[in-house]
Amino acid sequence: MIIEGKKDKDRIIVSVAGRMDAVSAPDFDRRCEDWLVDGQTLFVLDFSGLEYISSAGLRSLLVLAKKLTARKGQVVIAALKDVVREVFTISGFGSIFLIAESVEAALRRL
Repeated sequence: MIIEGKKDKDRIIVSVAGRMDAVSAPDFDRRCEDWLVDGQTLFVLDFSGLEYISSAGLRSLLVLAKKLTARKGQVVIAALKDVVREVFTISGFGSIFLIAESVEAALRRL
């Protein structure tokens, strides 16, 4: 999995590519924790390059959302591919998270 972060004003756009599973989800957790320590509270997760997400990846998203809620922050997930969108729909995560069609649309929601 490849994780890259880019600041946009007071927001951070986190691009995730590859597979978010039990092996790679801890890397995502560590990177997000670093951004939280730096004071970031508005996250756009660009999942346009994400090919697969497991329950471990979904758990990482819940942990991030919980930490952001405690800091009065927010996360918007952008650009889900069909396979990942299906996992979000089946798991009910589509109703838990704000989901936008593109990064630009996600930035407008923050």
